[in-house]
Amino acid sequence: MDEFYTHEERYNPEVTAELMKHYKAILDLLGEDSEREGLLKTPERVAKAMQFLTKGYHEDPMAILRSAIFKEEYKQMVIVKDIELYSMCEHHLMPFYGKAHVAYIPNGYITGLSKVARVVETFARRLQVQERLTVQIRDCIQEALNPMGVAVVIEAAHTCMQMRGVQKQNSITTTSAFTGIFLSHMETRQEFISLVGDRLH
Repeated sequence: MDEFYTHEERYNPEVTAELMKHYKAILDLLGEDSEREGLLKTPERVAKAMQFLTKGYHEDPMAILRSAIFKEEYKQMVIVKDIELYSMCEHHLMPFYGKAHVAYIPNGYITGLSKVARVVETFARRLQVQERLTVQIRDCIQEALNPMGVAVVIEAAHTCMQMRGVQKQNSITTTSAFTGIFLSHMETRQEFISLVGDRLH
């Protein structure tokens, strides 16, 4: 069966080699033996994992949206709910994870629904803070589509709070960002909140 399935991952070999040196040194500095069997391939694995977890630096979210823009006179709210996201806190290089709810009201143009999720993914796969991530998603959609308004809500759990520091395992951080009609019309903003409300923590 293996001949019918191949899985290929591509990494920059120069970047991988440099990262491996540093992760090997980190293991030794932590008091481990980087030469023991269980850790021999760890520097390489981590080097590749970090490149995957930060692949958003090499992707253009604006181009992603603009690759699938369609003229459409629909002027009601478009919501993509429960977009799972995994990102890395830039303060401790520890993961945070959760979900994003994204809405926009078209102003003559729409985009493919999967492109909204890909924009979330692209910005999330960078070193981040949740506040900036929320605003980046909002601004990208606003600039690419020029809709009547954009709304973004993100809920996430931060392992830097769960595994270290205050060690609060059940804390959830919620951030929001709005433009246009979502700011100027309370009814529109409330409609969005009510439509995603059953999804909120």
